[in-house]
Amino acid sequence: MTDSTTQPHLAGQSLALAVDLGGTKVEAALVTDQGVVLPATRHRSPTGPGRTSDELQAAVDEVVTATLATLPADAVLVGVGIGSAGPVDEVHGLVSPLNMPVWRGYPLRDRVAQHVPAGVPVTLRMDGLAITLAEHWVGAAQGSDHVMGMIVSTGVGGGLILHGRTVSGPTGNAGHIGHVECGGFDDPCACGGTGCLEAVASGPKTVAWAQRQGFAGTTGEDLAAAYEAGDEIAVGAVRRSGRALGQAIAAATSLVDLEVVAIGGGFSHVTPDLFEFARQAVAERVEFPFVTKVRIVPTGLSQDGPLIGAAALVHRADVLR
Repeated sequence: MTDSTTQPHLAGQSLALAVDLGGTKVEAALVTDQGVVLPATRHRSPTGPGRTSDELQAAVDEVVTATLATLPADAVLVGVGIGSAGPVDEVHGLVSPLNMPVWRGYPLRDRVAQHVPAGVPVTLRMDGLAITLAEHWVGAAQGSDHVMGMIVSTGVGGGLILHGRTVSGPTGNAGHIGHVECGGFDDPCACGGTGCLEAVASGPKTVAWAQRQGFAGTTGEDLAAAYEAGDEIAVGAVRRSGRALGQAIAAATSLVDLEVVAIGGGFSHVTPDLFEFARQAVAERVEFPFVTKVRIVPTGLSQDGPLIGAAALVHRADVLR
């Protein structure tokens, strides 16, 4: 990736301001219409459940204004895309991230819009849908028109593209696969459900399960190292989470006939075997070839994926339903 300070062709470039709001940080950057994040424009600030509403808004304001200050004078800001942890209210631009309890029905879209010139469109969608759009645009799902993108990290998010167009539903929360319940699991979920995929297979929940079995590590990185070393508890934890992933993907494919599921997020890198365990669970649907055909693949995006997804809300607006 070329640093924006060395790019010679920014004159007249159409740039999107991408904002990604997640459970641990909010990040912003300028992104080209080729899906390239300009590194020198990138800024981040911590979020999390312990912050007040004012602190969260200050973090958003900080990264947005810092990024806008890097906009080249001869470039064109064509829009703002915001990918937010859900639930969201797409129509009214409101966010209610599950792990930020002080924000319920918070008008994030309008608050961000205050920082940009009048007439610049601001689009807010759930982060899972944004990442799916990025996978379809420049990632692992290029060429497929029935796609689910997934983020497996602090939480588990997802989004859908069907018949080549995004599907977000009447509120903007379609594709929220992290809160599909998986048979055979009884882990309580913060949403109020039991056995939700997020409660089983997110990074923190997988580590917590391993700790209850006697694992001494505290992070996903610890679990990855222990898995590589053949630790039985770590192997059991990853197998368990991979199976839950596969069950949820099989259920989703049964419902909407997916071609490809592209999975990114920090915990998706714990080991390639996570994908194998998921594929094994899908393969059990032996009488349903329309389910077992689904390809489960790693993300085709770099760590910039969430920002590329937010920018895709602008640059690929033609795909938004």
